Amino acid sequence: MDIRVGDIIEMKKKHPCGSFAWKVVRTGADMRLECRGCGRQIMMARRQVEKGLKALERPGGSE
Repeated sequence: MDIRVGDIIEMKKKHPCGSFAWKVVRTGADMRLECRGCGRQIMMARRQVEKGLKALERPGGSE
């Protein structure tokens, strides 16, 4: 799956703050995600992110 830095992703499960949306800050084998609700950053394995992904949004339109 092609996930890039700056993408906004929506996960199946929500963060404790109530937000489903995350901004991708870093990619690789592990991904750093920033919660769009509270700003907290977490690291997740790429496999976990891809498994829990519900929607993908690219800033400035889709390619």
